[in-house]
Formats: sequence, structure tokens, C-alpha cells
Amino acid sequence: MAPAPASTDRVPRHLAIIMDGNGRWAEKRRRPRVIGHRAGARAVNVCIDFCIERGIGALTLFAFSSENWGRPQDEVGALMKLFMNALEREVDELHRRGARVRFIGDRSRFDEAIVRRMDHAEALTAGNTDGLQLNIAASYGGQWDITRAARSLAEDVAAGKLAPADIDEAMMGSRMALADLPPPDLFIRTGGEMRISNFLLWQLAYTELWFTDLLWPELDAATLQSALDHYVGRERRFGLTGAQVAHPDEKTA
Repeated sequence: MAPAPASTDRVPRHLAIIMDGNGRWAEKRRRPRVIGHRAGARAVNVCIDFCIERGIGALTLFAFSSENWGRPQDEVGALMKLFMNALEREVDELHRRGARVRFIGDRSRFDEAIVRRMDHAEALTAGNTDGLQLNIAASYGGQWDITRAARSLAEDVAAGKLAPADIDEAMMGSRMALADLPPPDLFIRTGGEMRISNFLLWQLAYTELWFTDLLWPELDAATLQSALDHYVGRERRFGLTGAQVAHPDEKTA
């Protein structure tokens, strides 16, 4: 079932972003790829500031995909070190600003020290339900998310808690990551690629997509505002006609 059209307030409730282009940004400057990942951290802060200032309630960032484990081992190791350092450096400030931090993805592949830091960040900020809901997709894949939800339902069926006929889209959605948040209204991908790369496959069903050639470390508030302006100009119909959206109380033949 398609979600109901949002209210006339055109500020996205939930913004989802694939942060692409760190490595190419560094290569253009003849620097190691890890330098690009470090430079990308500034753009993360730009996004957080933008969402807080514009009243966007949720921000989901694709930090590390399940497929990224297949990258060269030295790059993966450097990314894990950067991830650990960011957790140590940024979480207290995010908590001070009232943000809630959550991680979605398969934590079993992370080192124990990183998992402890993730757990600490979530526990520290768990009470910040009125501020920015910052979700970090790490070791995440949309197919993994759907498979995990399906397995959860299958286990309930096997245990006699649920009949197969009871399973519908709403129930499936309730087992997906971020089920307590509205689905993303706007998706942004930097770096020039025009695909969603196994990111939030279930949740992006009716999301407005916006792509830019800008590499992630080059992101600024003006670029985010351009995406927001483009979003505001779109008519979101969720499978309905334009007339139905414009006049929701009128019956159509």
C-alpha cells in the first residue's frame, strides 16, 4: 500500500543520502583515497547543520555498504579507523545538539571495539527523540534489510505466532530498519552515478530522487538547498492522479 501524501509543508520529513565521490575527489588531487574519506567528514557536518536549520526531522547517511567489505583491505582498514575516530570525536557534540544517533546494518562484521562505540552512541542519545534522528547505514544493504525482515516473519510463522495469510506490506514494513520513521521524502546521491546501489530498497519506494555530479567532499549548503528547491517543485502523487492530489476530498468517477 502506498503511503498517504504528505502535508502541504514541503520540508522533507526524512532525507536519505548516498555520500559518493570521496575516492575520486582524492584521485583528482593525486592523493590517497583515504584523504578523500577524511575530507568527506566535513560534508557530513554540513548535512547535519542543514537538516537542523531547516527542521528536517531525520537524516539517513549511507556510510559503508555491505558490498564495501570487498574493497582493498588497506582502504577498508583506513575506513574503519576513520569511523572509530568519528564515533569518539562527534557523538558528544551530537548529543549536546539534541540529535539521536542510530546505526543500521550487519554489526557482526565490525570489530568489537567499533560495536561498543556504536552501542555507546545509541545509548547516550536514545532520549533525544525530539531532535534530529541521525541514522548511519554501516555494513548495510537493502537486500540484507529485506531478507532480515522476511526471516523475522518466517520465524514467527514457524513458532505459530503468525499465519502466512496475516503477512501484508504493512507488517513487512514494520520489520524493516527505521520502521518507526517516515520513509525518506528525498534521496540525494553525489558523485554523478544515477543508481541507488542497494540502499533502503524497501523504504525508497515513493521517494523523490535527486542526483548531482558534485563529489561528496565538495558538498555545501547551496547544493543541498538546490535539491530541496527541486523537491518542493515536484508533485508527489503516490500512484494517484494529479487531480486527486490537488482535491483530495472530491470523489472521482
